[in-house]
Amino acid sequence: MHQRSARRPQFFYTTAPLPCPYLAGRTERKIVTELSGTDAEALHDRLSRAGFRRSHNIAYSPVCPGCQACIPIRIVAEAFEPDRTQRKVWRANADLSGAEMPARATAEQFALFHRYQKARHADGDMAAMGFYDYRAMIEDTPIGSTVVEFRDPADRLVAACLTDRLSDGLSAVYSYYEPGAERRSLGTQVVLWLVARARELGLPYVYLGYWVPESRKMAYKARFRPSEILTGGVWRMLGEEADVPASSVTRVEA
Repeated sequence: MHQRSARRPQFFYTTAPLPCPYLAGRTERKIVTELSGTDAEALHDRLSRAGFRRSHNIAYSPVCPGCQACIPIRIVAEAFEPDRTQRKVWRANADLSGAEMPARATAEQFALFHRYQKARHADGDMAAMGFYDYRAMIEDTPIGSTVVEFRDPADRLVAACLTDRLSDGLSAVYSYYEPGAERRSLGTQVVLWLVARARELGLPYVYLGYWVPESRKMAYKARFRPSEILTGGVWRMLGEEADVPASSVTRVEA
């Protein structure tokens, strides 16, 4: 007698086409699925290794016709070597403290988020978000998430990063920072801190989402080396995509 599995099927859907947020004149479509129930964390792990990202309780991946500009990228934490500029950024921010906080939205976070959006992404949809929208972004998570807060010596919040914990790394979901502190290069500092934290936890990777070489706002992710990118269903070292020995690749398993 055969027993049926009690596991419910996982449904995937394709979104309607929308203007691409990264490249002007192009259209964006995504494949999405819900993260819920007792299998949410395990599913999120598998999908992250397959190049998906999380927003609220949804995992998504671009499936744009005729375009492969968005490339999943992750830093190899243990082997990471900061370049000269990154070492300078780390020293310049030695006075900041970083702490992992529960995924709970605060008025202080939202005020910083709002300043960041108005200064850096005034023409984007997120600039119109109110506090309850922000709270949903932070708190609607079915998995282990934290908000990493960065504070200066006066205890002012100057940067924050919504971060997911995976079985093989940390995933930077969304970061924002004080727009008037350009000299600190806080976006870079956030990533450097996540790499250091992943090392402390014994986790091999820091997932940065999508690298978009053609987009100025997204091209910076390739500066963190060594990194791996997902191409053809295989994680390959960035810069060695053309000719990589089998021992240097990580195949994605469902």
